Amino acid sequence: MGTSAEPDRIARPSLDGASCVYGPVPSWRVGASLGVDLLCVNSICSFNCSYCQLGNIRVHTRVRRLFVPTDKVAEDFRASAWRSADVVTFSGSGEPTLALNMGEAIRWTRDFCGKPTLVLTNGTLLDDVRVRGELGLADRVFVKLDAASDDTFRRVNRPVPGLTLGRIVEGAVAFRREYAGFLGVQMMLLPSTPDRMEEFARLLRRIEPDEVQINTPTRPYPEDWYLQSRGSHEGVDYPAKPLKPLSGQRLREIAEEIRGLAPGLEFRVHP
Repeated sequence: MGTSAEPDRIARPSLDGASCVYGPVPSWRVGASLGVDLLCVNSICSFNCSYCQLGNIRVHTRVRRLFVPTDKVAEDFRASAWRSADVVTFSGSGEPTLALNMGEAIRWTRDFCGKPTLVLTNGTLLDDVRVRGELGLADRVFVKLDAASDDTFRRVNRPVPGLTLGRIVEGAVAFRREYAGFLGVQMMLLPSTPDRMEEFARLLRRIEPDEVQINTPTRPYPEDWYLQSRGSHEGVDYPAKPLKPLSGQRLREIAEEIRGLAPGLEFRVHP
């Protein structure tokens, strides 16, 4: 299943005073997004991306477990500014599919407020039929695809041992067959991403998403994990280093190149 971490690195003594619901924050993809963080005891992910807004991931794992009880999610949600949100997004301090209660939390949120739900996932657990079933409860799912070769995948996404790009793509293809909601693919591209656009186009044609979102890192890379790094980075007040993004013009050129190789796909480019 992957690596696990020492219990004292995963959990704080208490969640008192820390809300697992944050925002709403503005999103270029979905409007005002209310975040639900099912992992907020630490930064926890099966990736350790070189550009991650959370900084260096503290708990690098592919093992699912319960981090934040659903009762705590409900309590924090009721106390939040949920009425002003356009969408409820499950994201935050790492990979949300690692939370064993993700499906339960999605179902509770949907029943409580009736707002659209979105999950941002790196796709590393899409080979698990139970995870695909839980994700199927969400109105929208966005899956990450930053690389089209294993070399770039290992260098940019830095996955837990045993994960391959092919395994993630196969999981995404299986999920697309089963999922009736809106599936987006997020491409976060760096100046050092050398992969050929033909390979990206080939993978995207296999997945058949409803939309391809092309973006570049603009948020700074924190020197450590800070809970506030999961939301907007406007007015960052913790140590972080800026990243060098691709230009908007270059992103649009990439979108046009892939569109020519994979006609019929819909693209959104930011900025």
